[in-house]
Amino acid sequence: MLRVTRLTSHALHIARISQARSIAPFRFASQHVRYTKSHEWLRRESDGDKMATVGVTDHAQKALGEVVFVEAPEVGKEFGKGDVIAAVESVKAASDINAPVSGSIVEANDELAESPELINKSPLEKGWICKMQLSNPEEVNDLLDEEAYKAFLVEDEK
Repeated sequence: MLRVTRLTSHALHIARISQARSIAPFRFASQHVRYTKSHEWLRRESDGDKMATVGVTDHAQKALGEVVFVEAPEVGKEFGKGDVIAAVESVKAASDINAPVSGSIVEANDELAESPELINKSPLEKGWICKMQLSNPEEVNDLLDEEAYKAFLVEDEK
């Protein structure tokens, strides 16, 4: 009986490891995330993808403090790279959100109207601002990868 319990515990341990490994794709999704020097991020599901999700970086949400309001972009509206697409207000400040690339808005995160704090709690997942159809996917190459963004933050702090 004791041996069966050990096998069951071992099997449970293996199941937990397998479950953790099934989450692994989210770890390497960062290879498709790019950053701006104005602290927005853009994520594509693959390199050739013309759809992208846009949000504010963890660094930006920490600098803003508690987010209390988000003005989301209008679906269907087109923006050029660097145009203001949204606004975020916190207890400390208000900040414009710029389009990291050119494109049109295909979806806005409606959850932010009722729960703007999602930007603080989950800036890279649930706190995304909008989804864009890229009009010039080559502009993504002008954005910073994770390593370059981290170096920029270090330099910016000096």
